Amino acid sequence: MNFFDQIKQDFPMLNQSMNGNRLVYLDSAATTLKPKSVIEAVNKYYNELTCNVHRSIHSLSEQATILYEQTRDTIHQAINSKHREEIIFTKGTTESLNLLAHSLGDHVLNVDDEVLLTELEHHSNIVPWQLASERRKAHIKVLPINDSGELILEELSNLLTEKTKIVSFSGISNTLGTINPVKEVIRIIREKSNALIVLDAAQMISQVNIDVQELDCDFLVFSGHKYYGPTGTGVLYGKKHLLEAMPPFHGGGDMIDQVSFEKTTYNDLPFKFEAGTPSIASVIGLNEAFKYIENIGKPKIKEHTTQLYSILKNKLNEDEDITVHGPSSNQAPILSFNIKGVSNQDLATLISMDGVAIRTGHHCTQPLMKRLGVSSTARVAISLYNSEEDIEIFMKSLNKAKDILS
Repeated sequence: MNFFDQIKQDFPMLNQSMNGNRLVYLDSAATTLKPKSVIEAVNKYYNELTCNVHRSIHSLSEQATILYEQTRDTIHQAINSKHREEIIFTKGTTESLNLLAHSLGDHVLNVDDEVLLTELEHHSNIVPWQLASERRKAHIKVLPINDSGELILEELSNLLTEKTKIVSFSGISNTLGTINPVKEVIRIIREKSNALIVLDAAQMISQVNIDVQELDCDFLVFSGHKYYGPTGTGVLYGKKHLLEAMPPFHGGGDMIDQVSFEKTTYNDLPFKFEAGTPSIASVIGLNEAFKYIENIGKPKIKEHTTQLYSILKNKLNEDEDITVHGPSSNQAPILSFNIKGVSNQDLATLISMDGVAIRTGHHCTQPLMKRLGVSSTARVAISLYNSEEDIEIFMKSLNKAKDILS
């Protein structure tokens, strides 16, 4: 048994069957499975430490607060933020982007200003900026992609103007797996404008090591549940001076300094943006997720998943009825495809009967679907707990479903 076959034993979900067959989970771009260490950390909080954080001086609260804040330290070190208070906990990427669209957007956008997005974006990185632009009477501009699903960087310089105040883009496409040239994009933006840069790292966080100081992004967001951690957790990184200048997003407990009916003053970072009781158990569990991946190492995981991805892509490309979308190289292990004359929904239903879990639909990227000329795709997302046998089971089920549906 090789190393990654043993890894499967760390994920309790894989011990179960689906529709009477061994579960083959290939939907990790939607959410990753959770290792035992994460689940045990969450359970330990509820079994032994249930209490609030930051607010009480009894020993249970002190212990819970220490564990909770250790996660902030872990993430601070993992992404190399300059200050630990630059790490803000949210419910996920979506809330992080909404926080920025409100607090940053309302702070810097004025009439006829511009927000630049790309054709690859998830709805969570489109709709909040549209709402902000409507409030501030600003405009959305879009960096296009080529037919291979790659950003047309030649257009970036032309789209950047003195009115471009915010550029928000994804590091890796959740639909095509396109790995964007993040450093090059940021370099061009810095040369051509004074725009603030938001990096959506929802898919990127699990694939590559991130150094926010080296990248020089102003903000970075991601979800814990896509990084083998619990749902209901997310992170917003922002440069300290920018976060300090932004107004709070939510009002309530913990984010205040002094409150009167006449005026409220706000707490210091990071608490200014963390109103109310947080997802304490989930944040504690997220710390274990970071430790788990650090122990294995992202380069080792990438080598494994890239090999599986290549096997899968080669097999799909052998079938002339299958169209594989996205770049021919430089992809994360996320693959979207369509089968001529076959409904994606029917396909997913049939292969689910064989215990195989994939995603079908527009993947919250309807503008991208329009650019590709399709209404939906089938998507396979490979992770560290997948194996060559999983790919073989998927292909066998896919071919069987294709024969039925064609």
